[in-house]
Amino acid sequence: MIAILDYDAGNLKSVEKALSFLGEKSVITRDRREVAAADKVILPGVGSFGAAMEQLKKYEIDKMLEEARAEKKPILGICLGLQLLFDGSSESQGVEGLHLLSGDILRIPDKEGLKIPHIGWNSLELRNHGRLFQGIKGSPYVYFVHSYYLKARDEEIVKAVTQYSANIHASVEKENIFACQFHPEKSSGVGLRILANFAKVQGGA
Repeated sequence: MIAILDYDAGNLKSVEKALSFLGEKSVITRDRREVAAADKVILPGVGSFGAAMEQLKKYEIDKMLEEARAEKKPILGICLGLQLLFDGSSESQGVEGLHLLSGDILRIPDKEGLKIPHIGWNSLELRNHGRLFQGIKGSPYVYFVHSYYLKARDEEIVKAVTQYSANIHASVEKENIFACQFHPEKSSGVGLRILANFAKVQGGA
């Protein structure tokens, strides 16, 4: 069972639908017992960093994620969910993130000819043999919707990058924690393969 964490951030049903298509059981929840019983956890999200952190604390989902990390339970952050796993964001100055990974969330720099937010399909450059990308070759295209991007402190955790006015760390992996700035649930066959790969990850990795 995969727990999709519900903190009123939206985009949950599309993740649930993609997992169902793959034959994976999931539950949209913020119930601590259901999260504790799940094999894996997904933190999706769209919206602002500061408001999301407020909601995570309101429902004590920050504590549930700490418990999942301590238990070596696989965790996947998607879009805003990726950003929340890190230290903080220039979108919400003074608001601390979850500190599960180390890095900064920065606004995509303005550049002539490029629109912000970044909405659309971009190709990935795969790096460092990420487990989410097993069986995926070349420079796969995935779907992005964001105005802020990750600059991880440790380049070794970066498993995919893309270029959009900046060198964007598009996917990271460290021990049992995985994250994608793009939306795998909206990225066609490539995205489904990424979710399927996550579903196969064993706890305690």
